[in-house]
Amino acid sequence: MWQPMRAWCLLALMAGPPAAAQVGAGVDAAAVSQQLVVARAAELYAERLAALREGHALDVHGAVLERVRRVAGGLIAQARRDYPDSAAWAWELHVTTDEGQTADGMAGGKMLVGEAYLERLDITDAELAMLLAHEIAHAVLRHNLLEYQLALRLDPGWAPRPFLALEDAVENDRALIARLAPQGLAQEAEADREGLLLAWRAGWPAARLANYFKKLARASGQPYFDSATHPSPASRWAAARALAAGLPARGARPGDN
Repeated sequence: MWQPMRAWCLLALMAGPPAAAQVGAGVDAAAVSQQLVVARAAELYAERLAALREGHALDVHGAVLERVRRVAGGLIAQARRDYPDSAAWAWELHVTTDEGQTADGMAGGKMLVGEAYLERLDITDAELAMLLAHEIAHAVLRHNLLEYQLALRLDPGWAPRPFLALEDAVENDRALIARLAPQGLAQEAEADREGLLLAWRAGWPAARLANYFKKLARASGQPYFDSATHPSPASRWAAARALAAGLPARGARPGDN
């Protein structure tokens, strides 16, 4: 579940200002860049991890962490090949026992996965690959940066204001969020598509990747309705199934004959 930094910013606000100066403090919104977005994501991610660690809810079960990182390893390697800018990122992935956590990705390759979510959906390794590849796709496609850029186009009055004020508005201003929603839905569909293709190129069977969305639809209480942030689970399942049907069963891993 791509959170355009929304949940992360809320946690940061609840925790109060960090001890160090915030990334982007005093920077005009007009200066928003991928470098700034990645730096801010790293700050928010560190705050989230610190809170989970303090609550003894971070990386509790080594076997689960090892599994998630093993599956992610090949996907990250593929992302580095497909999107060379991401090769320089400080990729990071952790697992939490927080019952409410699904899977989140942030700019710069910061990911957090919920153990309970994997258990509820009975996620296989291929389905886990799809879940992670979706989050990776959000990051490599620079969806956070594009969201800020759209906000500035919709309301140029934000340009001379501090970047952190724009960030807060994107996360909390209901009117702005509503105007950004169509792009957000399109980004989710793009992350589904490009994530599946990335994982397939990394060697995962296309149909098994698509099966993640089948489980997502079955677990949903409203599978045929779009939410405020995501297309309907049923439509995502149909799109993934159609995409997978047009691909050879398995992509070629590097070095395969």
